[in-house]
Amino acid sequence: MTDNLTPRKIVAELDRYIVGQDAAKKAVAVAIRNRWRRQQLAPDLRKDVTPKNIIMIGPTGVGKTEIARRLAQLVGAPFIKVEATKYTEVGYVGRDVESMIRDLTEAAVGLVKQKQREQVVEKAKERVTERLLDLLLPTKGWSPPEDDDEKERRQRTRDKFKTMLEAGEMEDRQVELSVEQKPPQAFQMLAATSVENLQADFQSMLENIMARPPGPRQVTVAEARKILMEQETEALIDRAAVIEESVDLVENQGIVFLDELDKVCGPSASSHGPDVSRQGVQRDLLPVVEGTTVNTKYGPVRTDHILFIAAGAFHLSKPADLMPELQGRFPIRVELTDLTRDDFLRILTEPKHAITKQYAELLATEGVTVEFTTDGVEALADIAFEVNRTAQNIGARRLHTILERVVEEVSFQAPELPTKRVRIDGAYVRDKLNAILQKEDLSKYIL
Repeated sequence: MTDNLTPRKIVAELDRYIVGQDAAKKAVAVAIRNRWRRQQLAPDLRKDVTPKNIIMIGPTGVGKTEIARRLAQLVGAPFIKVEATKYTEVGYVGRDVESMIRDLTEAAVGLVKQKQREQVVEKAKERVTERLLDLLLPTKGWSPPEDDDEKERRQRTRDKFKTMLEAGEMEDRQVELSVEQKPPQAFQMLAATSVENLQADFQSMLENIMARPPGPRQVTVAEARKILMEQETEALIDRAAVIEESVDLVENQGIVFLDELDKVCGPSASSHGPDVSRQGVQRDLLPVVEGTTVNTKYGPVRTDHILFIAAGAFHLSKPADLMPELQGRFPIRVELTDLTRDDFLRILTEPKHAITKQYAELLATEGVTVEFTTDGVEALADIAFEVNRTAQNIGARRLHTILERVVEEVSFQAPELPTKRVRIDGAYVRDKLNAILQKEDLSKYIL
């Protein structure tokens, strides 16, 4: 996160991928900027400034998840999307709520390792080259000390092989390589605090203990390079530094997107009585959102400054139906609007990787040029809006089902098409969809 990543620039970046929903974009942009502001404060004040968590309210397919995901990519923060419905109170079938923080920590470790790999890749390549030369020019057992001429001759041979390796002339040469077996990581069992982690780690440890040490393998130089590159990169990465940086990244930059929050809350007066499991999920979520310490296999992780972005349609319930304590931890509420016909038109044309561009590029791999005309795009937007209005409203996802139906025949015949140019205009779109649209029951199943 740099000084020049202002809220306005964050919104401008999100605009490249997501159409509309300005209120939600502004809310997340301010939340991210507040993180940077917090880092500038004195340490004693910094620890008391908590993130202002957000609830996004809106129907499916309007961009809630995409806003959070693109935001995390923009700032390089560890990100995880979870559904509140898969967490249930302890004692019921479901996952432990704290497992989301463990998953977030794993995501952070992946990010930090990738960054460290990029830093050591050049040194790793040098070491891989030296090991490949050792495989191609193996030293024999004990031999008398070499004289200067012998050493010089050996070095010339080694330099010649190195030149050939760098030129890619020895990729198919066979070499004998012993693949290293990682030692069993029994310590992970002690760090696991949930049944699912304990089972996975116990199984992994048994596999490592019972696995026979592999013998030498005959592989090509190209295959050996990949194996050795992985080994050398891992050897150059400081594991302790990775864990320390990952935990710090999670605690200060982590983003958890908690979807389907409305499914674990309901009207306070229910005709069927209180739903124990729903209330239990909220009670278990509360300490994690408020700030607690979660034990992971990388050590304890504090959740005080993790940003939680919750989302839900809230058709049958409202945010006020959440537990009062949990409501207080989500002070920012933003409502995302239903997509209009004009929004669909913009989604089809404006984003950096608009869906029409994706289909055109996919078919271009078969040598087929697909042209979407203006009236063709308008017809797609009109039909998507109309089907959403008359059937279930699934937002922008409707465009995928409609466009897939329109290009289905072209996709199927692409390799054998005699004319490699397809023009998709308004008449073409209606011709492909009219038969389905006229049969209302059929449109509900197909579109």
